[in-house]
Parts: sequence; structure tokens; C-alpha cells
Amino acid sequence: QVQLTESGGGSVQTGGSLRLSCEASGATYSTSFMAWFRQAPGKKREGVATIPTYGGMAYYADSVKGRFTISRDTAKNTVDLQMHDLRPEDSAMYYCAATTFLASQPQQLLGEEYNYWGRGTRVTVSS
Repeated sequence: QVQLTESGGGSVQTGGSLRLSCEASGATYSTSFMAWFRQAPGKKREGVATIPTYGGMAYYADSVKGRFTISRDTAKNTVDLQMHDLRPEDSAMYYCAATTFLASQPQQLLGEEYNYWGRGTRVTVSS
């Protein structure tokens, strides 16, 4: 199994930046993709970004392209989400996710493709 722990959430003003980090432990070698999702109260869960564990291109939701960057550090078993130019609509609980599935459509950023989840870290952007 894989355990995921998020950190780095907080409160910032519009236009500010935050860096979220997800530390993976356990059978990290078995994962194919890791991703960030978010969910605001009363809203549907939204995929933010995903990156292959063993190489390949990252995919981003249209709403964050050009502002957010997902990266991985294989040696540390971490996946980060660097967020710039934050907006109030970015406020949400952010969840780290991983999948061990061989077949996936990562560009679709579908939550059902992921079988491991962290408990989340809150991001609040004030206007």
C-alpha cells in the first residue's frame, strides 16, 4: 500500500504563492501517476495536475495552466505543487493522490483513476 501526507497549505492574499508538498511512503515503486486534486465546499472535486512517477509529461487543468507547476523528487518520494498568482477561486482542500493502475487517461484528471489519497491540506486565498 501507499501512504500520502500533504503539507504546505495556508492562507494568502490574492496574487500570492504557496508550495504544497506530498510525501509518499510504502510501496511507492508501484505507482504510475501522482496527482493533486482540490475540492471547495459545495463544489465538485476537481483534478488540478498529474505527473507520471517514472517519466513523462505532466497534465494540468485549464484553470491552473501557467500558474501552477507539479514536480516530483524521486529521491525524496515527494510531489510538489507550486502555486503562483493565487485567486479566491483556488481556495479549497487540496488532496494528493496516487494510482497503481496500469491503464489510465491522465490528461482527464479523473478522481476514479486514483486509488490512494491523502487527508488534504487547506488553501485559503483572500481577496
